Amino acid sequence: MARRQSPSPAGESSQDFVENIVDIDVTSEMEGSFLEYAYSVIYSRALPDARDGLKPVQRRILYMMSEMGLRPDRGHVKSARVVGEVMGKLHPHGDTAIYDAMVRMAQDFSLRLPLIDGHGNFGSLDDGPAAPRYTEARLAAAALTLTDHLDEDVVDFVPNYDNQLTQPDVLPAAFPNLLVNGATGIAVGMATNMAPHNLVEVIAAARHLIEHPDATLEDIMRFVPGPDLPTGGRIVGLDGIRDAYATGRGSFKTRAKVEIEQLSARRTGLVVTELPYMVGPEKVIEKIKDAVNGKKLAGISDIVDLTDRKHGLRLVIELKNGFNPNAVLQQLYRYSPMEDSFGINNVTLVDGQPQTLGLLQLLTVYVEHRINVVRRRTAFRLGKKKDRLHLVEGLLIAIVDIDEVIQIIRSSDEVAAARTRLMSIYDLTEIQANYILELRLRQLTKYSRIELEKEQDELRREIAELEAILGSSERLRGLVSTELAEIAEKYGTPRRTVLLESEAVSPTVAAALAAAPGTKGKAAPLALEIADDPCWAILTASGQIARTTNQDSLAEAGPRTRHDVFTSVVKTSARGEIAAVTSQGRMLRLQVMDMPVLPPTSGTPNMAGGVPAKDFITLLKGESLVAFAPLDDVLAIGTAQGVVKRVQPDYPLNREDWEVIALKDKDTVVGVAPAGSDDVDLVFVTLQSQLLRFPASAVRPQGRTAGGMAGIKLAAGDQVMFFGAASRSDSDAVVVTIAGTEGALPGTAPGAAKVTALSEYPAKGRATAGVRAHRFLKGEDTLLLAWAGHGPAKASSLAGVARSLPGEHGRRDGSGIPLSQAIDAIGPSMSWQSAPEEAMTTGTATED
Repeated sequence: MARRQSPSPAGESSQDFVENIVDIDVTSEMEGSFLEYAYSVIYSRALPDARDGLKPVQRRILYMMSEMGLRPDRGHVKSARVVGEVMGKLHPHGDTAIYDAMVRMAQDFSLRLPLIDGHGNFGSLDDGPAAPRYTEARLAAAALTLTDHLDEDVVDFVPNYDNQLTQPDVLPAAFPNLLVNGATGIAVGMATNMAPHNLVEVIAAARHLIEHPDATLEDIMRFVPGPDLPTGGRIVGLDGIRDAYATGRGSFKTRAKVEIEQLSARRTGLVVTELPYMVGPEKVIEKIKDAVNGKKLAGISDIVDLTDRKHGLRLVIELKNGFNPNAVLQQLYRYSPMEDSFGINNVTLVDGQPQTLGLLQLLTVYVEHRINVVRRRTAFRLGKKKDRLHLVEGLLIAIVDIDEVIQIIRSSDEVAAARTRLMSIYDLTEIQANYILELRLRQLTKYSRIELEKEQDELRREIAELEAILGSSERLRGLVSTELAEIAEKYGTPRRTVLLESEAVSPTVAAALAAAPGTKGKAAPLALEIADDPCWAILTASGQIARTTNQDSLAEAGPRTRHDVFTSVVKTSARGEIAAVTSQGRMLRLQVMDMPVLPPTSGTPNMAGGVPAKDFITLLKGESLVAFAPLDDVLAIGTAQGVVKRVQPDYPLNREDWEVIALKDKDTVVGVAPAGSDDVDLVFVTLQSQLLRFPASAVRPQGRTAGGMAGIKLAAGDQVMFFGAASRSDSDAVVVTIAGTEGALPGTAPGAAKVTALSEYPAKGRATAGVRAHRFLKGEDTLLLAWAGHGPAKASSLAGVARSLPGEHGRRDGSGIPLSQAIDAIGPSMSWQSAPEEAMTTGTATED
């Protein structure tokens, strides 16, 4: 019970005052107050909206910065000014919450695609940011796509906290921000924790969903294999990711990216260049030191942080002599934050209600939002165009009989009378009449009439186009898909996080772990589980390497990769060895078991498990990786100066790398292919569009130290750009050539492409000039790209974006069809089951 008594008014005695006693149930009062507080936290603070992926404070910051004109092409302003504007006009809470949200949107280690361009100390993984009076900010380029077209009635506006201003209820969001940047927040009774993803992959999935509204989760996961964390690292084990994509809840393990380096002649070390998401180097150092002092970790002599702005993260862990680096690394994963766990909990607001959504549901909500935004924008523009057409039509009526119009206006006593007479005589609307009355004299020229007629025709064309979009759901969805593709092309970046289906441990590592104190032999059976099964070793045009789980999985792996082109595919076994051939004629021995494994068909796509080849192969300065090759087959090697060599597989057994061809000065290897079969033809293609095809048997095998023999006769200034092999019995073999202009700026001229059956090119003798493969048109003087192999050919950019090739086969010496987008890589079809075995490893298509 509570007693409340009002003070006595002046001049009145206390006896005249009547007490007001109200009985309140404490339980009901507490429940009501708590529910109001919980409602406020859930809906107005902690949870993001599934449509634009933003919490209210983040949305208000971006909107206010857009209203302040803080665009990327303008100067930075103090963060304190932005915080003040947001707090004073839109956000009812304190400046600390606003600045914290602003800082996170500027941190490239927190967001996969930062939305704010910060200048100054915006913090690190171990330290907080400077005060807002010391930092400056402006919108990042990507943030403009979230706030674009707000002035075109694309979203609803709601009152601010004091009903004096309005703010958008949701941003238009030209890309799926919630999936790309993730979210984290703690509400009352619920929390959200969403992992960042790759922009290109998410948009590819969204476009597939637009085109196929009935797509399943498995279809979507062909494009989105897993999170792509801002700090890179490796994700080990994908079962939890699949659970999260299906139900909205799951977890996965992230690991640091570590390389074993020889720090000195007698000292080996582990160099950490990427850490798990939201784990800082100082935390790792502290935990490692605690584990060493606690006798949990052995073999570590020192740990040094060499991180700087130029080289990025570099944490060097020095090892004592006599310790296996791989075994120490496994212990570091176990006892330090170099291995961390991320729990996915996709709680987000949908129509104002908190829901836990899987990947398909998240994309569906976003796609519906974006379609609605584009529909409203189109309707707004249609209304504007119709209003303008209405005025132009009235103005044209007046200009045709302008003398009479002027006479009517001059003879009228007042504006209202003139308006009424114009509307009556010329059948004008009030809007048209008012516009004519406001006509300027300079608009009465003959030229102005011509301009108006042109504008009228243009407006009618634009109105028809806008009406067609609104009248066709297919065209509307197509427009949304096209705009998403433009965003991916402009802001997309390659994947940073490597996805591993499972951890592969070599026998030496397993043995070292089994012998280590405290392991009790638990790691010993791990190597035994890796059987010596047949598999494929894969090298892609973007420099990713991986292996399949068995021979049959390659036919299924192709459709599951995003759009990356396979440069080399070598038949081998899990415990086998293959070779990597470089541009300088070196051959390096690679252990297949050390390569990451592609997941099974039910797993995720996009080269999941693939890692950059540079993580496994040490290249010299100016050297590049050309192809993978088997160690037990005769290889054909082609060079830029037209030399060809067939190499006998008599490689040294006790060396990790050796010279496989003696190159002349300034010559480089451009292609490698198996050539042990009598059915194989070797193919050269030059910059000046000469193609030579001759039997591999025309080249006698030589030892690895030989320099080869003449392969193709080159004209002055010409050089080989492609070398490969194709089976004579392969009826699907094709030749792809792309012509362009030498020295053209990248992206200015995609070139003209031609696809021709290889059978159209006659076989010639070795060391001849061959035949013309592509007829240059005006403005073309060189081949930009060439490839020959098992068709149909597949093309992409180096970022993994698919590119289209002409569908019809052209003539052998015909010209190409102009491309709309540049092509960086070409490779064979993924239908390996029907391809000849010689097509498995082909030459490398390279740009000049």
